[in-house]
Amino acid sequence: MSQYFDDLETRTPAARAEALAVVLPQQVARAQALPGYADRLAGVDAASITRIEDLVRLPVLRKSDLGRAQGKNAPFGGLTTREPGTFAHVFQSPGPIYEPGGTDHDWWRMGRFLAACGIGKGDIVQNCFGYHLTPAGMIFENGARAVGAAVLPAGTGQTELQVRAAYDLGVTAYAGTPDYLKVILDKADEMALPLKITRAAVGGGALFPSLRQEYADRGIACLQCYATADLGNIAYESATMEGLIVDEGVIVEIVTPGTGDPVAPGEVGEVVVTTLNPDYPLIRFATGDLSAVLEGVSTCGRTNIRIRGWMGRADQTTKIKGMFVRPEQVADLVSRHNEITRARVIASREGEMDVMTVQIEATGGDEASFASSVAAALKLKGRIEIVSKGALPNDGKVIEDQRSYD
Repeated sequence: MSQYFDDLETRTPAARAEALAVVLPQQVARAQALPGYADRLAGVDAASITRIEDLVRLPVLRKSDLGRAQGKNAPFGGLTTREPGTFAHVFQSPGPIYEPGGTDHDWWRMGRFLAACGIGKGDIVQNCFGYHLTPAGMIFENGARAVGAAVLPAGTGQTELQVRAAYDLGVTAYAGTPDYLKVILDKADEMALPLKITRAAVGGGALFPSLRQEYADRGIACLQCYATADLGNIAYESATMEGLIVDEGVIVEIVTPGTGDPVAPGEVGEVVVTTLNPDYPLIRFATGDLSAVLEGVSTCGRTNIRIRGWMGRADQTTKIKGMFVRPEQVADLVSRHNEITRARVIASREGEMDVMTVQIEATGGDEASFASSVAAALKLKGRIEIVSKGALPNDGKVIEDQRSYD
């Protein structure tokens, strides 16, 4: 079996850019015709959006925007090109937010990840993602079908039955959260039932190095993906485990939290995704997750860009002195002065009182002027610390809460 799902994974950058120049303006035009995008994309020349760099001219769509849109135009906010009743599934995520789902070939684009895991024809996948209301179970089942594997729709819980089924059926692969596989393996040891699982495709939680190593010691190769209920698969590991390779059906940007402005190469920022799915054209959808682009390409032969994986949440909204300070306010502060390159708000406590310190990377300017802008942009007064360019950590944080809540 080939290690690749399709030829798209190994395209040259030039071939990928050439294809994008055709499909991206089509996707923007498709979205523009939908009622949910009528105001957001009004006046946009879709034909001129042909490169990733062109997307910066379009507004960012956030989860809160989805909720508001669905409140006005149920159930999908006027953001789908198909009527609700024509989708194979309708899911509900916390909020509630409703997501459509399809059973067409690799609709969620999970097949590419499972192929990278070495899962395919002849495998039986024990799918321990939930099938109730939320889409994770169906996302992975759809991917398994795309690579020709059989599926045991196990869902979560009932560990003894999970072990018995895995043993009786000769299950060869696991799909689920990283830690639940250990629960199954430990229970199998307790029941003295040797399992045949040699591959694991995980997501929905952190895969810690020690846990991956434990699986490796048991003869199980464990790889992880980055997916969401709205977007499906965004990026995935290959056997070389050199970051997460961006899927061929999405476009990933890394932007400064609270804005739609791309960060410098290698800088940590918020993951913003544009999906090329014609049924559900999400344009510049902000995931709220932090990551960064890695230099170069994977040695596995796949040529798309890579990201470092999940590095925290971008929504760093923090209440200081009874007032909320949001990432977009920090971005507003930076935009007020050409001398400022970056800023970071730190919340701390002194004498049972909140203290706000604003660290500013600047190439000039004066403290008094910055203090005035801090008060105007953040609606609070605080200490000003001017630091040299490059002094602030590259961790994607623009607001840091150092207060202890223990």
